Amino acid sequence: MSITGSIVMYVIIWWIVFFSALPVGIKHNDKPFNNNLEGIDPGAPKNPNIFKKFLYTTLITSVVFAGIYYIVENGHFNLREFIK
Repeated sequence: MSITGSIVMYVIIWWIVFFSALPVGIKHNDKPFNNNLEGIDPGAPKNPNIFKKFLYTTLITSVVFAGIYYIVENGHFNLREFIK
């Protein structure tokens, strides 16, 4: 696997895991919606914990990527052999 292919694969896996982790643990504001807009969106989360989700996403992606890299580099999954 080339370095470019590895980077592209890592980034794609990272974004998939990140978007999957975004809704985890979200709690909305308890204020009921009224017609007075006070600068707070009623659907906005209280504390999205983005930094924690970045960290978890990076850890999960690193483990998944290491597994995929091991499988591809050791020849357990080679598409070129299936094409022949």
